[in-house]
Amino acid sequence: MMRRSRTATRKVVKYTDDDSDLSFSQTMSSSEEENEEWRPPETKSKVPRKTSAAAADEKKTAAKSTVKPKEPKAPKVHKNPKPRTPRKSTVETKTQSSTAIKYSGVSGLAGTKRKQNDTDKEEKQMDGSVGGRAEESGPSTRMKEERVSFIVSDTHADRWADEGPSLAGLKAKKEEVEEEDYTFDEPCLKKPKTAGPCLGQPTTLPPARAQALKSELNMNWDLIELLSTLTCVEQWVCLNIISLLREENTVPFMVRYRKEKINHMDADAVRDVQLVYEELCTLAKKTQSVIQTLRKDGVLTSELEQDLRRCRSADELDHVYSPYKKGSKLSKARKAKALGLEEATSALMESPHTMDLRAWVKPDTQGLSSVEEVATGVEHILADMIAKDPETLTYVKELCENNFVMIQSSVSKSAQKEKEQETPVQNYRIPDAQQNKNKDIDKFHLYFKFTCNIERIQPHQTLAINRGESLKILTVKVNIPERVKSDFTRWCINNRWRPRTFAREELCDIIKNAVEDSYKRLIIPFLTRSYRNKLTVAAEKESIALFVRNLRQRLLVCPVRGCAILGVDPGFRHGCKLAVLSPTGQILHTDVVYPQVNRHREADKLCHLMNKYSCTKVVIGNGTACRETESFFADLISRRRFHPLDVSYCITNEAGASIYSVSPEAVKEMPDLDPNIRSAVSIGRRVQDPLAELVKIDPKHIGIGTYQHDVSAGALKAALDGVVQECVSFVGVDINICSETLMRHVAGLNVGRARNITEWREQNGPFSNREQLKLVKGMGPKTYQQCAGFIRINPQTLHSAKSSPHPGPSVPEKPAAKKARGKTCVNIPTSFNPLDQTCIHPESYHVAQRFLSQLGQSVDHIGSSGLRQCVERKVKTSSVEELARTVDTTPETLKLIIDGLTQPPGFDIRQNFGQADFKRGIVTMSDLRVGAVVTGRVDNTTLFGAFVDIGVGRSGLIHKSHITLDKLPVSQRRRSLALGPGERVEVRVLSVDSQRGRISLDLIRVLE
Repeated sequence: MMRRSRTATRKVVKYTDDDSDLSFSQTMSSSEEENEEWRPPETKSKVPRKTSAAAADEKKTAAKSTVKPKEPKAPKVHKNPKPRTPRKSTVETKTQSSTAIKYSGVSGLAGTKRKQNDTDKEEKQMDGSVGGRAEESGPSTRMKEERVSFIVSDTHADRWADEGPSLAGLKAKKEEVEEEDYTFDEPCLKKPKTAGPCLGQPTTLPPARAQALKSELNMNWDLIELLSTLTCVEQWVCLNIISLLREENTVPFMVRYRKEKINHMDADAVRDVQLVYEELCTLAKKTQSVIQTLRKDGVLTSELEQDLRRCRSADELDHVYSPYKKGSKLSKARKAKALGLEEATSALMESPHTMDLRAWVKPDTQGLSSVEEVATGVEHILADMIAKDPETLTYVKELCENNFVMIQSSVSKSAQKEKEQETPVQNYRIPDAQQNKNKDIDKFHLYFKFTCNIERIQPHQTLAINRGESLKILTVKVNIPERVKSDFTRWCINNRWRPRTFAREELCDIIKNAVEDSYKRLIIPFLTRSYRNKLTVAAEKESIALFVRNLRQRLLVCPVRGCAILGVDPGFRHGCKLAVLSPTGQILHTDVVYPQVNRHREADKLCHLMNKYSCTKVVIGNGTACRETESFFADLISRRRFHPLDVSYCITNEAGASIYSVSPEAVKEMPDLDPNIRSAVSIGRRVQDPLAELVKIDPKHIGIGTYQHDVSAGALKAALDGVVQECVSFVGVDINICSETLMRHVAGLNVGRARNITEWREQNGPFSNREQLKLVKGMGPKTYQQCAGFIRINPQTLHSAKSSPHPGPSVPEKPAAKKARGKTCVNIPTSFNPLDQTCIHPESYHVAQRFLSQLGQSVDHIGSSGLRQCVERKVKTSSVEELARTVDTTPETLKLIIDGLTQPPGFDIRQNFGQADFKRGIVTMSDLRVGAVVTGRVDNTTLFGAFVDIGVGRSGLIHKSHITLDKLPVSQRRRSLALGPGERVEVRVLSVDSQRGRISLDLIRVLE
């Protein structure tokens, strides 16, 4: 059984019925409430179908055009007639025949003809479908540019010089050790330097290593081929990604500095390949464990072992293994086999004309005492053989694909009974617990009589149904049409399971009964589990992808720099907590005001505070008393109480601030402050530097996405941690001023190494260059390789840090002191290298120097307008490819070097993203009118729409039916929902429900 490809599960389909979700709150606050879904009253036209972006990079187009959209790789039905008795399946024969794969030129086209045939077959199957199915989303080869605009750095494919993960810094041995190799520009003899391929050209491993990787799992399928099929990525790219992962390379490092090896894939696509690879490895380990268990129990046969090694998913493995589990009930087939009826089953299929059931009758043996019991035992064995035959399962799945398989949910009997008991007696108060239970039941009212084709059900609907089922509120069934049963029975009796010779009527009845029993008792439950699992996996992946995209856009909001900020944590009883922050985020003053007690006195105090610190920006958290606090500040601004300061304010999401305020990190950073004051500090810093502040908080508490409790906790955490590492690495960190918490998320670093860097900085002063990182405990060659390109040495902060009094020498003069920790004496320069402030990796410094020499420039001119003009003239006269040959490097490396040399000092990729919206007046919900056009910023996106903050205290919902392609920029049309947190949009008000606090919006356009 094959898992369906990603493109097959993401289809845009028009719904005529309400497909909205449960009624959950609009944002996930610290109480972890879920988003409520509801549809606007107006019904819009069908969402245009998703198409691929055609006008991409020319070089990428050439690569993409050679790859077809991946289809599910299902085993083929035999073209030649087979023996009637099930023997070796075509899957096994096909797997064993594919032993060598070439990875040159168009290696990614292996199996293209098969995919085209599958596509044609699927198109024929679609004919006559009601409403039609969604079109394929175009080539899904994952060869996209990196998300957001920060992939301007490509690099060559030079092999690192004979280095692996170093544990030298973690050992306390005092004996002499071999000197660590930090040279990145000398090619290794065992790993020859690649030839610098263009986009789309394979750069693969040596054949011996490639074959070893492909066969390492000891399964009856090819690892690289299956990984390529499941991820829709070329085989040579999959091979390179696996090799890079096994060499302990991080995803950010691969995406920025090994682009040609991964065919310029973005971080999300690489993580998808990594996830599927890990799943296959886990499957292989579990299969090996099952085989050893069965061998120990003495029930393992060669056929069973081959069936286990053919499994391509955990569902298939469980289906084959479940009858043999120790805790499971002895299956009917195993009981019949124990009675010796397996031979009778073979005789029934091979030579029924000579078979006599009375020969197996044993009157004194239970189960063999009569001809009827013998026939029943044979039926059970044959039913088990049918249910486990790969060709039979393939055929029944094809039948299901040609018919409408529906998923149906209804209210459970227990929930219905509780709801009927809800009607209270007059003057009788219902307990709070019972009210909450009834309220939970009402949230699922959309799914009390819900029916949908499994090909058209939306991810959020799947997760909602799963949640209702787990709460015992809903009952879920998968309905397979009766026509599938009749066609399947006819095919089995007349084709696949037809006896070799003539069979008497009573023997034909045994075969017919076995087919029907197998279908009802074994195959239907297997198909139900398979469909439910596929829907759940696809929904979880979509939900996690939404979390990832929302978190990335939340982290990459442009910081507000160069001004003092007042952070306000609003409140009634405990007042509004204030924290004045300097332009660098230092705490200047903290206080508490009570506008509800004495408005005039608190206004005077606040005005004095703002003028004292020249504070012009106010950041208000969106928690309790937010609207009242906003009204207070808006009134002061309108009456010019802050004159001569031009004060403005903004509302920011404070989700997670209260959790962070009592965390060990907050206590360590602000030990003398009250937790409420710490929340005000965090709220202010979220606007001042969102990335540096939000990394301190668990991503699940930031208030993004939906259904976080309904997806795999491990998969969600891994994905969110990966995107945090990606954002921190691509933005870069100033090693001399960044916090230890931020440093942990740099590629290659962890908690221990970040702490060691901080301790080294405190003991020895600021880092003068990247080379000094090698003196830090635990910083081996591999760690240095992964993190060096993402660490910056800013000359301004370096100068200010050196000028400030600091205990101890600013530069370590005794590298020998590190010997006891596994370090050797190495000559580390102490001078500042201007290249250390760029995104250029130390492995390419010598290439950058050669390029500057050709231009007649020096590293001291990095970022200057003169150097930029000189580079532009050089590129105009000679192409990048020609220049790359002259400096003995690849075009990708030269592009990276050009970007690093021409970007101005202090360049921040986040400057292209929107900042927080500051305002001076207030608008209420009562001011809105239907048809009014307003602007706002996306606050959160869900699987059913996007919530937009339009400045009235309640976010409005743009239902996904209103997010159409013609309203989106071309660059955003390939995304699943196309909108993400932080994007500014222009919307039209469709309806306002003041009682329920709901605003329905229609998207007009996305503002640049």
